Amino acid sequence: MANNSAPRIAPREGLIDEVTAALGDWLLETKDAVGEVSLTVRRESIVEVCRTLRDRFEYQQLMEMAGVDYPQRTERFEVVYHLLSLTRNHRIRVRVSTDEDMPVPSVTSLWPVAGWLEREVFDLYGVIFDGNDDLRRILTDYGFRGFPFRKDFPLSGYVELRYSEEQKRVVYEPVRLAQDFRPFDFLSPWEGAAYILPGDEKAPEAPGAPTPLKAGEIKT
Repeated sequence: MANNSAPRIAPREGLIDEVTAALGDWLLETKDAVGEVSLTVRRESIVEVCRTLRDRFEYQQLMEMAGVDYPQRTERFEVVYHLLSLTRNHRIRVRVSTDEDMPVPSVTSLWPVAGWLEREVFDLYGVIFDGNDDLRRILTDYGFRGFPFRKDFPLSGYVELRYSEEQKRVVYEPVRLAQDFRPFDFLSPWEGAAYILPGDEKAPEAPGAPTPLKAGEIKT
């Protein structure tokens, strides 16, 4: 069992300076926080950046990829790569940004496992990966509409599915938020009428609460 309480391994001294010199114009920003190094690089250079980190700095494994959505940005999506160095016992994070139309170069030529990871980011955010020959949905259904991890995706979704006894198959239908059969009893304490919450029985402002005794007054 992994020891989750193990301390983070801080980056070795001088790593950021060495990476900055090696990446040159590909690098846009570096950040060192809580023992983790994050690099923001140009989208079109992600393959060269990852190859350099793998071959020159011994970050041999691509552990995970993730998407992030910032709707207020012009390039609203970030693709985040988490790399692990087995020989140095250290992780590094690489970020690129893109929009709904600009593809991100695939890193499947460096790590074949990236095929499924890129499919997941495509499925949930709609980010396109140029060079991935099998860019299909992987978590949602093939007929799914939209990208569910985008911030503007409705919580109810666009379609709902159910099994039809008449057609003897699963059918897709537009989402319907029917309220016709919901009983609205506004006299019920669950429908917004004034009532005392448990623990508030003695609060002076609670409806029906006893009036506080004045100094010297005896309760009868």
